[in-house]
Amino acid sequence: MLNRKAHEIAVGEALKWTAMFVSIALAFTVVVYFMYDNHWLGQGLPPPGAVDENGEPLKATPGMQAAIEFLTGYIVEYSLSMDNIFVIAVIFGHYGVPRIFQHRVLFWGILGALVMRGIMIVAGAELVHRFEWILYFFGAFLVYTGLKMLLAKEREGDPESTLVVRIARRILPIAPGFDGDRFVTRLPDGRRAFTILFLALVIVEFTDVIFAVDSIPAIFAITLDPFIVFTSNVFAILGLRSLYFALAGLLHKFRFLKVSLCVVLTYVGIKLLTHQLIDIPPIASLAVILSALATGIGASLLVKARPVEAVAPSTKPDTEPEHERIV
Repeated sequence: MLNRKAHEIAVGEALKWTAMFVSIALAFTVVVYFMYDNHWLGQGLPPPGAVDENGEPLKATPGMQAAIEFLTGYIVEYSLSMDNIFVIAVIFGHYGVPRIFQHRVLFWGILGALVMRGIMIVAGAELVHRFEWILYFFGAFLVYTGLKMLLAKEREGDPESTLVVRIARRILPIAPGFDGDRFVTRLPDGRRAFTILFLALVIVEFTDVIFAVDSIPAIFAITLDPFIVFTSNVFAILGLRSLYFALAGLLHKFRFLKVSLCVVLTYVGIKLLTHQLIDIPPIASLAVILSALATGIGASLLVKARPVEAVAPSTKPDTEPEHERIV
């Protein structure tokens, strides 16, 4: 899963890698606890002379609080990435990307996503530092997004209709098909051109940026610590690619998971909007988010979709001769 060699990822292999990435994230939660509890590399210590809104000196962040914030942020980012899996599946299906080449696209997608998330987190942290009121904007945006997701009808968008694809096809030479696992190929006339595989990579990167618009404000509702914000995103992104191969064909079975994600987004949005009035402990946020996700998954497993009613057979005897029946 970490190498670039093109090969088809089986569900069993993907599940093993998913379990490994989740285990590493849980182990890193323990590392965060000791880092902040012992202030390794100065983690958890407030800036010299920093005070709160009441003029009182800021206290150091306890290790347990930091660990809970990291774990909560990781779960939020990981769960919000579920919708990204649906979109990636649509992109691969639309362009007919063979499964053996999908891993290569997602490998480079990881690198691009880490860079873009880092830039967006730094920019977001700077905005919050300079303009604290922007937290209210983030909160309102998350509540709006959660309600919009809940009320929106399911539909598969056409990747060709997106602005980034139209621009790419206009300014870049795009070959009509694939050339193995290459992103660049050579046309019969000798000119170099990008393959459909490269176009799929561009769209995957673009959709990750779009989803980051939701997930970055969501993590700022959990904590404003740049280290925790970035590391929780890193672990969520690393695990997303293996989770795609494990669940891409199964997510449609969790039909109530979308409602859970809407609840999570709405909750963290309300938390941002009321952060000056209500101090919600990190452990309470973790409990709410885990409960919402567990409820959605549990309901999806317990409540089966209503089967399509079969048309009752006619009770009228069939007297037509065999050769006169219309099939």
